[in-house]
Amino acid sequence: MNAVIGHAAAQDAFAAALAGSKLHHAWLLTGPEGVGKAHFARVAALRLLAGASGQGTLPPGLSVPAGHPSRSLFEAGSHPDFRVLQRLPKDADKPDQDLARSITIAQVRTLQPMFATAPAMGPARVVLIDAIDDLERGGANALLKNLEEPPAGTVFLLVSHAPGRLLPTIRSRCRVLRLERLEDEAVGQVLREQLPEADEEEIATLVRAADGAPGQALRFAGLDLPGLDAAIAAIAATGDPSNAMRAKLAKALAPKAAQRRYEAFLERVPAFIAGEARRREGMALRVALDGYAAARDLGGAARGLSLDAQATVFEMAGIVATLR
Repeated sequence: MNAVIGHAAAQDAFAAALAGSKLHHAWLLTGPEGVGKAHFARVAALRLLAGASGQGTLPPGLSVPAGHPSRSLFEAGSHPDFRVLQRLPKDADKPDQDLARSITIAQVRTLQPMFATAPAMGPARVVLIDAIDDLERGGANALLKNLEEPPAGTVFLLVSHAPGRLLPTIRSRCRVLRLERLEDEAVGQVLREQLPEADEEEIATLVRAADGAPGQALRFAGLDLPGLDAAIAAIAATGDPSNAMRAKLAKALAPKAAQRRYEAFLERVPAFIAGEARRREGMALRVALDGYAAARDLGGAARGLSLDAQATVFEMAGIVATLR
């Protein structure tokens, strides 16, 4: 398992809690989506379980050496004292496709048999919920009972992108650990680690797209984001008076096979216009702000209403052209 990159304050806080006399039983890991909260939770869970096992000497911080029995079991997905709740595939035979809308109460109830027994490899077990924002109401109420009367030795790590939407009674029983956006250098380090085949041009473009959240940028990997950004910039620079560039782009992004790149385009255009707005003033700034609002609204409608891709790209590119 790769070490956590960045988030020094959060790492120090959790390591200090582990070294203390009593670890809080529930942690709410908050922060923007894509900054690495789930990975942090897994690293923290492994360190907790390895320490509880009493096997071997652990270094400072949250790392666990390769070859440690707890790490071997954890990485194999077979550690008996670790459980993850997350949204499941709608079709079990197609695990890489659509996921269910929520984590169900039935999934929460599967924890009860485990809670009825003692941890297998030490005095601790960990339940990771990624993300608790996805928990349906009944599941949230069922989980609350466990947070109010935590099973012996159990630590809950709850990932949340929007903690304000959670039940106040859940939030009140958790210690909050916030993970902030990463600096560009750390984002680049994460991306190089995750995308060893990517060249530096793609890494640089993905770093800009990440806005401090490498998980967000990873969604764009392999989509020729530099080429997409170059096409958007060219339309903005020239105004595309003949409509040729926007027509070519619309045709390229319309096929079903280009769906992921089309979705990236819907996100990149508002981001591009926002960048332009930061460099402008006066009337040029007003044009950029109006364009940003129009692009954001069109992108939302395109996703929510499944608008025709080719027509949407053409219209969105037309908004970009007004920046000329």
